[in-house]
Amino acid sequence: MTTTTPQPSVSPTLKEPKFGFNDYAERLNGRAAMIGFFMAILVEFLTGQGILAWLGLQ
Repeated sequence: MTTTTPQPSVSPTLKEPKFGFNDYAERLNGRAAMIGFFMAILVEFLTGQGILAWLGLQ
């Protein structure tokens, strides 16, 4: 004898979390990384030194 469990007929609507790994946070992080990478390349191009040398760490 096999019994099947009933499946729900309505899917819950969940709110987007305000913190953690959500689409907005990932998009914002990606954009900040692109800006940071571009600025690092720009500093290296304008000064002729790498970021570590420019910061005095090399």
